[in-house]
Amino acid sequence: MRAILLFFLLTLISHTRASNLTWFDGQHPITYQLPRMVEPVVETALTMWKDDMRQVTGLAPVASQHATIKVVRSKSLPADGFRISVKGEAIIVEGSNGRGMAYGLLELSRMAGISPWIWWGDVVPEKKNQLVISKSYLSEQQPSVAYRGIFLNDEDWSLRRWSCQTFEPAPEGHIGTATYKKIFQLLLRLRANAVWPAMHPGTTPFFQVPGAKAVADSCGIVIGTSHCEPLLRNNVGEWDVETRGDFNYKTNREQVQQYWIERLQEIKTSKDNMFTIGMRGIHDGSMEGYQSSQEKLEGLQQVIDDQQGLIRQYIGQPEKQMQVFVPYKEVLQLYEAGLQVPDYVTLLWCDDNYGYLTRLSDEQERRRQGGAGIYYHLSYWGRPHDYLWLTTTQPGLIYHELREAYDHQMRQLWIANVHDPKVAGYDLELFLDLAWNIDCVNDTTLNDHLRTWLCRQFGEAAGQRIFPAMHEFYRLCGERRPEFMGWTQVELDKRKYERGLSPVTQVPLTAEEASARLAAFQRIEAVERECRQLVRPELHDAWFAAIGYPLSASAAMNRKILSDSIKSHQAYEEILALTKQYNAMNNGKWRHLMDAAPRRLPVFEDVHAKLADHQQSNVRTFKACDYMKATDGTRIIQMLGHSMNAVSMPKDGQLSYRFEVERDADYMVQTALIPTHPADNNDLRFSMSIDGQEPVEFNLKEPFRSERWKENVLRGQALRDVHIHLEAGIHTLIIRALDNHIAVDEWFLLQNSK
Repeated sequence: MRAILLFFLLTLISHTRASNLTWFDGQHPITYQLPRMVEPVVETALTMWKDDMRQVTGLAPVASQHATIKVVRSKSLPADGFRISVKGEAIIVEGSNGRGMAYGLLELSRMAGISPWIWWGDVVPEKKNQLVISKSYLSEQQPSVAYRGIFLNDEDWSLRRWSCQTFEPAPEGHIGTATYKKIFQLLLRLRANAVWPAMHPGTTPFFQVPGAKAVADSCGIVIGTSHCEPLLRNNVGEWDVETRGDFNYKTNREQVQQYWIERLQEIKTSKDNMFTIGMRGIHDGSMEGYQSSQEKLEGLQQVIDDQQGLIRQYIGQPEKQMQVFVPYKEVLQLYEAGLQVPDYVTLLWCDDNYGYLTRLSDEQERRRQGGAGIYYHLSYWGRPHDYLWLTTTQPGLIYHELREAYDHQMRQLWIANVHDPKVAGYDLELFLDLAWNIDCVNDTTLNDHLRTWLCRQFGEAAGQRIFPAMHEFYRLCGERRPEFMGWTQVELDKRKYERGLSPVTQVPLTAEEASARLAAFQRIEAVERECRQLVRPELHDAWFAAIGYPLSASAAMNRKILSDSIKSHQAYEEILALTKQYNAMNNGKWRHLMDAAPRRLPVFEDVHAKLADHQQSNVRTFKACDYMKATDGTRIIQMLGHSMNAVSMPKDGQLSYRFEVERDADYMVQTALIPTHPADNNDLRFSMSIDGQEPVEFNLKEPFRSERWKENVLRGQALRDVHIHLEAGIHTLIIRALDNHIAVDEWFLLQNSK
């Protein structure tokens, strides 16, 4: 019997060895081979990969003619794509171009247990005694979106201070080459290929940072500029009114053109450039010198036409250059009034600064040669309120909006606005994962994506255990971001409010509601304290930055606003202590990066609010996902809305609910919807019908920056009410989508007060 068992065991071992290839045996360094001539981005990725392997195996890989890892070029793959397979005794990494080969090499790092956040997140990899791969392994990957990257914006309170005061000491406001290199390397690991550099007043313009463009080129990063910075110029840092005159194309055209020509001449030998076209004022205001709508239309048309001529003269065929036009603010009105944008130019549509897309390409725009893309905010400075402290956008919202964009053929350029890549963390990786592979998640696997990310970062035990707490964290922040807890606003009338900021006074939560919210934060803090014990000691800084700080600081912000004066002050002091701990991590590596009071807004002060003194009369809450019946095409989106399972409805779709009331009375039925926009430029209507009565129709379409829109984005819901008399018994509610982009989160039933 023992002989039989031994035979089967030896057979199993033999079969396992035969079906796997060992690419690190615990004794010898990994060997590799590259083509003789490769792009600089491949050399950059190779250096990163070799260092990764040294950290994992203890040995640096060496070049060899008989290599285990062979990197080759393949013309059969689409741009930036790669394929990894096993042939004989070698792993073959095929790349369509330099970026493709680089992504393939860094995919091997992922397979060896390296997180893309190895440097920015201090995610120290585990040592491995062996690395094996199945001989049948095959992975072919290619980007869903052609250009994928970030806009380093609102950098004043985080990235810029850390760069010039800690990482590479320099004059105030300078973000140096070493900082940009670390950013570009992170993006390379996240399979991104585009950056709009930092551009606020006080920040050294990118093209004035010696060597910055060369570093971008070495990492395969295409440099572009924001919607108000034409032809790779930084107006707030590079246009000098005293020497050049007004930034006015109507009265000072020659100087403006010369200003653009200088940059075109500077970068004409560079291969990868992204030209934003059009024109706005220096500080993102309307074009100077043009008054009427017709004048503005004609003026902007002249600018765009002239820019095509300049590109043709100094760079080459404009139709072969990556050009971007951003129809934003009044520029959108001019576009819709008949502005002619060349067909080869990419249209970049924007969200409303809070993560809800305002426009999608229509049928005609989807046929444009230049395609379209999106500019999406993961942080924001402006009205109704900033969110520049933490990154708390719900993963479900990111997925829902990006999927809509992709399905509307907006696949040329995706840019995420972040004030700092480290703080953006998981949200940024989710954004770029979707840009790389839109099918990496779907409506029902978002939870799995977050859980997998947590396990990869911190180990299986800690990741699985902390997931419910992080899920609850996103729910609580979906109800109210930490920065919005004061129910305050910015950019108000300065004649009424100091600095245009409203003070923290009263919040519309009852004592019962406040208590429930604080208890929820207390529970997830307790889970976090338990889970941190499961994390390897060398990952404690990584855990604190990504998990401990955002959870505890958000909880303290809620206690500060919603508690009495003594507890409130203690919470304020706790936020200061947590922030001090953050900036002391890893022997001061991140000193000056975290600021717990960006722009010194009232919500961050040592203050607390008065709670509402009224009580709700018997409010019953129903999740939209708990429907009795739904039309085909209805989708439940994980981690979206206060319910964390908001329901996206097709046009003409309907949801049916049954509910019971115990007494004859007057009631209010209130629906809470995700505050989307009529992104196809139509309406945003839905109806409610109770017990077959005449439907009551509503329109969620709101003027940009209207008071109701402000309330919607701060709450994360748009509310609509129906008042009705109901008799005791069973009743039916029908919610019907009359237009596209309707997503229902919750609905409430409450008896009207007498």
